[in-house]
Amino acid sequence: MATQPVSISVADGESVSGLWQSPPAPSACLVLAHGAGAGMTHRSMAAIADGLEARGVASLRYQFPYMQRGGKRVDPPAVAQKAVRAAVAHARTLAGEARLFAGGKSFGGRMTSQAQAAAPLEGVRGLVFFAFPLHPAGKPSVERAAHLAAVTIPMLFLQGTHDALAQLDLLQATVAGLDLATLDLFPQADHAFHVPAKSGQKDADVLAAIVDTAMIWMKAH
Repeated sequence: MATQPVSISVADGESVSGLWQSPPAPSACLVLAHGAGAGMTHRSMAAIADGLEARGVASLRYQFPYMQRGGKRVDPPAVAQKAVRAAVAHARTLAGEARLFAGGKSFGGRMTSQAQAAAPLEGVRGLVFFAFPLHPAGKPSVERAAHLAAVTIPMLFLQGTHDALAQLDLLQATVAGLDLATLDLFPQADHAFHVPAKSGQKDADVLAAIVDTAMIWMKAH
């Protein structure tokens, strides 16, 4: 599907690349941030954007500054949050009457929620997390979720039940403690939404179900 390259001004003369992708007259627009290890052009990011477009939802993917520079170490939260705000502001100029949402995969979703918790993202109606990284692999904890209590708009958590970065009981308890949060689980999927062959499912089918869920939730909000 066709994408339109855009340049997003972040701060102090720095800019990052973005990809705008939209069907005619979209019902909603998702500002979609990438995970820590792969940028906006990764096949999973493209698959989400393609799936959204096919379902009548526009998306703006974008790079964090460290990814734009080809670095491997993620940006400090303050820098990442500036990129989130800049991308949301740019999306507002492109989305027209479409309802605006923000979120992303793993690290990108967490940086988006931190930005929203610090100060509301103008025009954003809700946050969508594709595999929220509740804790580092092998180190179960809930410290990364502390800021979510300050988020005052609806949140959707799309999570595999075998996600090594979100122990299921901790994630369920975290979401249950948030008034505006919804958790949708995808059996046997890991942090990348991969499922084992013995599950009888295919990765593409799982991702299609995830995008369906996101689209329905956004249209309801």
